[in-house]
Amino acid sequence: MSESRFTSKEGQKIPSVSFQCREGDAWVTKTTEALFSGKNVVVFSLPGAFTPTCTGEHLPGYVRQSEEMRKKGVEEIICLSVNDPFVMDAWGKTQVVEGKVLMVGDGTGRFSRAMGLETDLRTVGFGLRSKRYAMIVDDGVISHLNVEVGLGLETSDASTIFNLL
Repeated sequence: MSESRFTSKEGQKIPSVSFQCREGDAWVTKTTEALFSGKNVVVFSLPGAFTPTCTGEHLPGYVRQSEEMRKKGVEEIICLSVNDPFVMDAWGKTQVVEGKVLMVGDGTGRFSRAMGLETDLRTVGFGLRSKRYAMIVDDGVISHLNVEVGLGLETSDASTIFNLL
């Protein structure tokens, strides 16, 4: 099985980072403190918007299971990718995520680097991106972190994270 759990990060606080997001036609700055403090949050990160696995399986799974996750106490579901806010906004619209998944672009990769979860995908034309992972964050502290080895989708999918809630 090609999975890995980076438990060394479990119990650690989320890095302090700001993200530029789009809300309608407006720029909005969202900090990790505002996104995570006092909340139960599920975050899943992926290598890129509009890519086959990310668009066909990863994001749609969280959209489908968003209501069930909220019934288990999840207050926010965040999709994170090293893409700019315009791309994340457009991708979210095509995937009909409104009210289900918050699309957050880590355009500079700052959060991914701070988490130690960046990956070099230059050999496939992507550049530096985020590894595929999912985590449960309680009041800014990581309680579960599942990181995929490679580009597969075995441990960061919505069903696996749902079962950890």
